[in-house]
Amino acid sequence: MCGIIGASLSNRVCRELVIGEIVFNGLLRLEYRGYDSAGVAVIGDQLLVRKGKGKLRELDAKLGFKGLHGCVGIGHTRWATHGVPDDVNAHPHVDCKGVFAVVHNGVLENFVELKRMLQNKGHVFVSDTDTEVIPHLVEEYYRETGDVFESFKQAVKALKGTYAILLITPLEPFKIFFAKKDSPLIIGLGVGFNLLASDIPAVLPHTRKVVALRDNWAGFITPSEAYVEDLATGKPVELAEYVRIVEWSLSEAEKSGYPHFMLKEIHEQPRAVMETLHGALHDQLIPEAVELLANAEKVYVTGAGTSFHAAEHFSITGTRLAGKPIISFISSEYDTYLPAAGEGDVLIVVSQSGETMDSLKALRAFKRKGVRVISVSNVIDSAIPRESHVTLYTRAGPEIGVAATKTFTTQTTLLTYLAVRLGEATGQLDAGEREGILRSISSAGELVKKALEDTGERAKKLASAISRSSSAYYLSRGVGVPVAKEGALKIKEIAYIHAESYPAGESKHGPIALVEKSFPVVFVIPNDTYLETLLLGNIEEMKARGAFTVGVGPEGSRAVELLNDYIPVPRTHWALTPLTHTIPLQLLAYYAAVEKGFDPDKPRNLAKTVTVE
Repeated sequence: MCGIIGASLSNRVCRELVIGEIVFNGLLRLEYRGYDSAGVAVIGDQLLVRKGKGKLRELDAKLGFKGLHGCVGIGHTRWATHGVPDDVNAHPHVDCKGVFAVVHNGVLENFVELKRMLQNKGHVFVSDTDTEVIPHLVEEYYRETGDVFESFKQAVKALKGTYAILLITPLEPFKIFFAKKDSPLIIGLGVGFNLLASDIPAVLPHTRKVVALRDNWAGFITPSEAYVEDLATGKPVELAEYVRIVEWSLSEAEKSGYPHFMLKEIHEQPRAVMETLHGALHDQLIPEAVELLANAEKVYVTGAGTSFHAAEHFSITGTRLAGKPIISFISSEYDTYLPAAGEGDVLIVVSQSGETMDSLKALRAFKRKGVRVISVSNVIDSAIPRESHVTLYTRAGPEIGVAATKTFTTQTTLLTYLAVRLGEATGQLDAGEREGILRSISSAGELVKKALEDTGERAKKLASAISRSSSAYYLSRGVGVPVAKEGALKIKEIAYIHAESYPAGESKHGPIALVEKSFPVVFVIPNDTYLETLLLGNIEEMKARGAFTVGVGPEGSRAVELLNDYIPVPRTHWALTPLTHTIPLQLLAYYAAVEKGFDPDKPRNLAKTVTVE
């Protein structure tokens, strides 16, 4: 979940550019991955490390990251896993002699044993982190080998767990050594320089030519070389076949005049949805995915956080349209479902980053049982797509805000289209409904655009009232339930309002006991007349207990006269409910956070990509 970057510059480039600025600006683009502390190490006349607890800009003002000179530098933004966020636990970490400096993303499972072994050999530790064992291991092996790369490889082979590691040392002043397992790491290839980073936005100002590194690869970069070795075989990797050209523009990874990335990304959804749909309509792998699903004995679909809500939506739409039961589960709970899975089954793994550790673990466990895997991801060549049998891509572009927005609408767009095609394959979807859904899907971008235009001011006004509450309910039925869950998640994530979401029919079975005067209850009213009718009774139940009732639902709904407030959205086919209803819920959460003085791009305790269990 942490962000790491490294830059190795030639003497010529080094005279033109300041290494501290390159590393600092790269870290700014990775700050969404972790922001409780940060640090930078550079090699100039000597190895220099500066780090501390706090936000990047504050630390730069205090420690002068941007003013650091040298030709090689590494940096890190931290999301704490081992050790509290403080100056000492911030990365980079060094060995006893201050010769090796390391930044690390991931969790080391055997660090206690390694630390004890190293302490018995006389090594002195200063932090509470698992990462600190790495430079001490390299120091220990260097005593034996006298070779930095060999010592680094031996250290990496001693590690158990997940990692993306960068190491620099004055002993090899133009090299950055790296290793990767389960945590994301890319190389950015340039002329007179090379880069390493956790994610593409960090290298985009300098290059679009990248290599997504594979698990168990290790190597080093210099200003003119990128060397990679497969640790499993000990053989060099020919990188040419792995080079990819990034299609994103730099402006897509910047705020472009919006006060926050989250608001910018909310407003990018019409384009993102249309590009995702266009990609799906021309994706030659869709028929292969449909055939796998149609012939499967059991179909599972999984994800984490927002991606799980998209998975739930597919479970509902696929079951209704194709008449085929689809089992959805949260990826961290995969052990519960694993005993029932086997050859002949299919698992769909939904992950924006393609690196989500819980989902990756689920994928691997199901594959070992002979299950075929389809993945849905936004990041080409990331770990989950690489390990899947079939991969379908969304076209959301970069998403920097920690709270996912484009993720949900593009995932549900792609999965809705997949459900329609599955309904065709199973013969459960009649021609009339098929044409109705496809007409609605073809105008998906316009539906999202209209929802944005029509609901922004209403959501902003409503946020002022809801932001004063400490708790809320988000209720719906059927296809609206995943959307309600996503709305509740957003306001929890960024406005820190406790919001509980569940099917509205459950109200009378306990939760309604908490409802009192002015308690906010948000109803997501799907584009489905039957479900809309059922929800009228649930609204009455809440009104009778003094709740402040709010509805997000189709224009002309009968619920309008029952509710305290109502945000109308375009009426369309029920399967597209996420595209119309999610927008005002995102805006409601965004404006509630701003009203309370919180930064919606950097919610406390959260990181964008969860690469640890």
